Amino acid sequence: MMENNETERLLVEIGRILAQDTEYPLDGTLLYARLDHAYVAPAIFKHLGNQILYRWPDLDVLGDALLELWEAQDSEPRWAEMEYLINGGKFSATYTYPDEIDPDDDDTFDRRDRIVRKYFGDKPIVYPDSFPPDDVDQPTYEL
Repeated sequence: MMENNETERLLVEIGRILAQDTEYPLDGTLLYARLDHAYVAPAIFKHLGNQILYRWPDLDVLGDALLELWEAQDSEPRWAEMEYLINGGKFSATYTYPDEIDPDDDDTFDRRDRIVRKYFGDKPIVYPDSFPPDDVDQPTYEL
C-alpha cells in the first residue's frame, strides 16, 4: 500500500506539472500512464469540446514524478496504469493493476484510445504532425 501523505504529495506534484502547459486550459486534462520497473509511458490529452488534443509530455519531469509515485507503493503487485483526470479544478486518480488488464488487450494504443473515449466521448484525437521542439535534433530513419 502507498503511504497517504507521500502519495498525496506526488499526485499534487503531477497536477502542478500538468498545469505548466498554459497553452490550453487545465480543466479537461487526462493523463494516462503505463508504468513498470524502469519504464514510464505517459500520454496527455486535452478535451477541447469537439475534439481531443494530444500534448507531448515532458518525460524528464513528468516521468520522474510518475516513477516516484509508482515506487511509493510498497506492496506487490504495483499498479500498471494510472488515469489522472483534472476537471472542475479538482483531480481524480484511478489505478489499474496488472491482473485487471485483459492479456488479450495487448495493443497499448487501442487501449489508451478506449480510455480517452471513456472520459471524453467518441471524438477525434488530434496528434501533432511532428516531435516536440526538444526532439528536433533527434535522428530520423527511413524504412
